[in-house]
Amino acid sequence: MTGPVLASMFLPLSHFLIASTRLRTILVSRLGEKPYSLAYSLLTLVAFIWLIIAYRHAPALPLWHVPRWVQLALAPLIFVSSVLVVAGLTTPNPVIVRSEQLFDRPEIVRGVLRITRNPFFWGVGLFAITHLIMIGDLRASLSFGSVAFLGLAGAPILDAKKARRHGSSWQIFAAATSNVPFLAIAQGRQRLAWDEFGLGRFAFAIVLFMAALLFHRPLFGDNPLGGF
Repeated sequence: MTGPVLASMFLPLSHFLIASTRLRTILVSRLGEKPYSLAYSLLTLVAFIWLIIAYRHAPALPLWHVPRWVQLALAPLIFVSSVLVVAGLTTPNPVIVRSEQLFDRPEIVRGVLRITRNPFFWGVGLFAITHLIMIGDLRASLSFGSVAFLGLAGAPILDAKKARRHGSSWQIFAAATSNVPFLAIAQGRQRLAWDEFGLGRFAFAIVLFMAALLFHRPLFGDNPLGGF
């Protein structure tokens, strides 16, 4: 089980110890913004590939039994996570790298940003947590726990970094949004507007969800939804 342990540690540490520390500034000053971004993207890809390979080659050591009804009950959350990821990647968002100029765009808070300003992080975190619960073994706890930690801890860390860099622009954006999903809506600082999501995003999320069900077993050797 050494492989999954090391891989599950490397993924979040490679992110937080580089992108969220002074080391990023040093690397950018020496390499340049674009070479740094490329190198960092490749490192992240390598970290995910290592995590997947380590997961596939590790023995399945059960930690708890997951009833069939729990698996089926959690399946809709995987679809919700797909919607958050798709919407997070396709909705203009000043929080995304190299999109800071969007802070000054009027009415930038639209669609999924009314729900959370960090939809991608929450989508990845929700996806990982549901899989961790549904599979219920040690290798899944390590691998998906690593991804969940990266997603859920990454959101507030990114918020803090943007707040330091963008001052008043960030304060205006943060006042109209929330990190925790639906919090700004519940507090009356924002409203829900489903029409701003766009049917294309929901359609792509459905395709992504169905593709995951169809190819999960051949790609990863198991299926968290059992007989699906």
